[in-house]
Amino acid sequence: MNGYLLIDKPEGWTSFDVVAKVRSTLQKELRQQAGERRKLKVGHCGTLDPLATGLMVIMVGSYTKRSQELTKLDKVYEVEMMLGSNSTTADAEGELTEVSDMQPEKEEVVKTIESYIGGIMQTPPAYSAIKINGQRAYKLARAGKEVKLQPRPVTIHSISNIGYSYPRITFTVHVSSGTYIRSLVQDIGSDLSTGAYMSALRRTKVGNFDLANATQTNVVDGSKLLTLD
Repeated sequence: MNGYLLIDKPEGWTSFDVVAKVRSTLQKELRQQAGERRKLKVGHCGTLDPLATGLMVIMVGSYTKRSQELTKLDKVYEVEMMLGSNSTTADAEGELTEVSDMQPEKEEVVKTIESYIGGIMQTPPAYSAIKINGQRAYKLARAGKEVKLQPRPVTIHSISNIGYSYPRITFTVHVSSGTYIRSLVQDIGSDLSTGAYMSALRRTKVGNFDLANATQTNVVDGSKLLTLD
């Protein structure tokens, strides 16, 4: 059993939860159809936080060898952010601190957001999976330890569909691999002097893989798309 599965990850699930669910379901199917009990390799090409929903490209069997290649693909997200407060995790799961009740004009909001289009230097959030001396940054942050991450180059290819009704901002963004949307949102809030945190995130594309296809039947050696529940 080798190939891809396109999964629409529900909110509250970790990426590990999705991989584990796929593995157990496909292994059960193998046992039922062919009596095989071998361990099945399953991986993914890009983590989504529990808060986020949307497209996960799951690789099965020999396709897991393409993990590094697929991880480097561009991605497209639908973003929702809230002005007025900062979050310890840069999203709605963290502890919120009020910053300002100032309500910027839409023209300023659009200009500020669009200023990020192109190549930028971005500092990843402290609550991220990046390793520092062999330990995940988020584990250090949760332990109350200081986390210092260096800025790195990323590319914001385009930002479109900007909507604004204070305190809520929505937009669609096409980014290079390695871009943290939480950091982008936090930086926008800083530029607007209001603070901001990411309140919702949905990934719609990974390279040429599209979320629209995750609602259809996908075939991996005869196995249909999994429904997570």
